[in-house]
Amino acid sequence: MTADEYSVASVYAELLGRAPENKMEPRLAPLFRAMEILGEPNKAFPIIHVTGTNGKTSTARMIEAGLRAHDLRTGRYTSPHLTKVTERISIDGEPVSDETFVRIWDEIRPYLEIVDGELLADGEPRLTYFECLTILGFAVFADEPVDVAVIEVGLGGITDATNVGDGAVSVITPISLDHTELLGDDVADIAAEKAGIIKRGGFLVSAAQPVDAAQVLLEKARELEVPFRFEGVEFGVESRAIAVGGQMITVQGLAGRYEDLLLPLHGAHQAENAAVAVAALEAFLGGGEKELNVELLHAAFEQVTSPGRLEVVRTAPTIVVDAAHNPDGIRASAEGLQEAFSFSKLVVVIGILQEKDAEAILRQLQESLGDLAGDICFTQSTSPRAVPAEELAELAVDLGFGEENVHAEPALDEAIAWAVERAESNEDLAGGVLVTGSITVVAEARTLLGKGV
Repeated sequence: MTADEYSVASVYAELLGRAPENKMEPRLAPLFRAMEILGEPNKAFPIIHVTGTNGKTSTARMIEAGLRAHDLRTGRYTSPHLTKVTERISIDGEPVSDETFVRIWDEIRPYLEIVDGELLADGEPRLTYFECLTILGFAVFADEPVDVAVIEVGLGGITDATNVGDGAVSVITPISLDHTELLGDDVADIAAEKAGIIKRGGFLVSAAQPVDAAQVLLEKARELEVPFRFEGVEFGVESRAIAVGGQMITVQGLAGRYEDLLLPLHGAHQAENAAVAVAALEAFLGGGEKELNVELLHAAFEQVTSPGRLEVVRTAPTIVVDAAHNPDGIRASAEGLQEAFSFSKLVVVIGILQEKDAEAILRQLQESLGDLAGDICFTQSTSPRAVPAEELAELAVDLGFGEENVHAEPALDEAIAWAVERAESNEDLAGGVLVTGSITVVAEARTLLGKGV
């Protein structure tokens, strides 16, 4: 069959017919086998490999912007997508073209079927949705070709499908408790999983970490004789100030000091992500010993976007969407929201997926927003993994949320309409709406509100 016989929608449907994204297999052998028969696209370009619990996609986008400002052709592999699957595989900052996505899938499909056959013969599940997308991403980047790829881990590190690539720079964003059923019950266990992307001959750049997590990363780097640099020790945010549409930051990097960088994103956590990105760029472009071109860095950061992260999708009333899907994400979201916006009242619309710790998320929401969140509407995305809205509402009441302030509306469009009405009832007209929780809720809200990628 030719590429013309397919569409992105049909390829996506085919991918969805495989084991879903939340059923990632803890294995790498099939990925290496696929790379082998495809001619090792995983070795066709240098890689900046990004893992962590929160901030991966925003940091990857900042790194990508910096690389592009230095006239490098980039590939960026991130997940999940908000609107269309092609967002996951970006070339020079834009989703891969439909034609290329379909053509490369058509070319690699017969080889993936060989791997599927071998797996089934050995009594193992065939390649999963995420494994296939990862292979497709590497194949697209090799075909373009790109000068460098920024690859975001799907889950963990050691056996994540992306770990068939060896990072010239391994970037680890803040680590906290998430996916504990798969990665471990404490930050040291989770750090051990994420340390799996650190490779001999590479360079480790890490955000500030809990002590136990930092120790694990440090020991792994020393074991592999890899240079390591940690935020708060060798680099970090020197200062930050609120600016129109974002913030102005000064970063002390590994080799230089970069003053008054305009970052059009909200929150201290995004400033910290920017510092990690700067250090990663210095490590990749100059081994951590060469100062970046300041003008290029300014130009790069001014162009950075991070859809679905404290993003304003409507005004009058202001509606902000933020994919905060774990307690630390909720905390960072709440801090950034209160710093950047002057809401006198906030109506929260939230939906959570089943594999998340809903109780911990709601407790953090209660602690972080307090009286500002006068009303909260529980909803659910169309994902089969979504916790029913009524179940979340009952949990909230059990946790001490005022029953008179809790509302459940399973249909997201109705939930948003209810929240807007409540926000507009604020007499001083300074009410706002926050849509948060799972990325699936945020993605669907952006679509409903007509926001493109």
